[in-house]
Amino acid sequence: MSTIAVNAITDASGGNTASINGATPTNDNLMGRNRVINGAMEIDQRNAGASVNCNSATNPYTLDRWRAVASTGSGQYSVQQNAGSVTSPAGFTNYLGVTSLAATSVGTNDYFNIRYPIEGLNVADLGWGTANAKTVTLSFWVRSSLTGTFSVSLMNGANTRGYPATYTISSANTWEYKTITIAGDTTGTWLTNNNTGIDIFFNLGAGSSVSGTANSWGTFTFPAGRAATSSVQVVGTNGATFYITGVQLETGSVATSFERRSYGQELALCQRYYQKYTGVSNYSAFGCGRQKTTTSSRIAATYPTMRAVPTMSYSGVIAMDMPSSAPLVTSLGNQYFSLSSGFIDVNHASGGAVGYGVFFQIQTSSSDFIALAAEL
Repeated sequence: MSTIAVNAITDASGGNTASINGATPTNDNLMGRNRVINGAMEIDQRNAGASVNCNSATNPYTLDRWRAVASTGSGQYSVQQNAGSVTSPAGFTNYLGVTSLAATSVGTNDYFNIRYPIEGLNVADLGWGTANAKTVTLSFWVRSSLTGTFSVSLMNGANTRGYPATYTISSANTWEYKTITIAGDTTGTWLTNNNTGIDIFFNLGAGSSVSGTANSWGTFTFPAGRAATSSVQVVGTNGATFYITGVQLETGSVATSFERRSYGQELALCQRYYQKYTGVSNYSAFGCGRQKTTTSSRIAATYPTMRAVPTMSYSGVIAMDMPSSAPLVTSLGNQYFSLSSGFIDVNHASGGAVGYGVFFQIQTSSSDFIALAAEL
């Protein structure tokens, strides 16, 4: 009787094979190898394809898990899913599009970048900060109206250790595939908990004091290290574009094909950090509870487990559904949430009576929403 080695792959004929479709299966190139969530830019819960301007006061999240960062002012660039409506690279249907909105003069201490924070639990196995630090490869598709030397930095959560890497865009307005291999950092502090383990910064503009030596590990004082010295300043040219998709960070020195997860899986991974509930029709309920006073109620709710205790917000027409009325919500009170359930005090217009059972609901349209955030 023949035997099959543990962890061997069985081919169609019943024998063992060393490769599938030309790739040799290992623990690092099967499912779960990509540490970047929403690298194909499919999920956009917050904005549903609408454009978002950078703003130094808020550094807003744009597409899920991707943040628009500016050190000063606002409106220097916008971010939008599929901005410009160009054809995506083969195998992709979406991309994150940056458009420069002015010819910004980048000061010595200024920085503008697209940030992607990776939770420490998802990179704990890399062993960064130890003698056993693993090599990683970052790969992505990129397109820009500008050409030259661009940069992307990998930094720790404190932004005190970093690797500003460079890559070249050779042809304007053409999708190009880039791979960057980086030996793991054997020093520094790299978190392995539910806080930021690795920060990825795609540079759009950085002053000299914020930039660092290209293609080497360095120790920095925030916010230095977010770009390589003398890399292209996208925000310096009015109307310049920078599009990116297919972002993958994996262990090893070779870039493998982009790991594709189902839309449902990708959405669920994003919802660990942000969940948005919209009305698909009138009166979509989020939670239920009881009326405490004529102008306040306590609502209980459950939701998919999040990274940390979330904060709730809402926008639009949100109401309390009571036996004889539906008074509008005026504000949210105390929030008592855990990672996957809890309750919240809701203030609303007068109506109903103490002790009534109530629903917390999105009353009118899909543009109204209730959201839970536990972002890094």
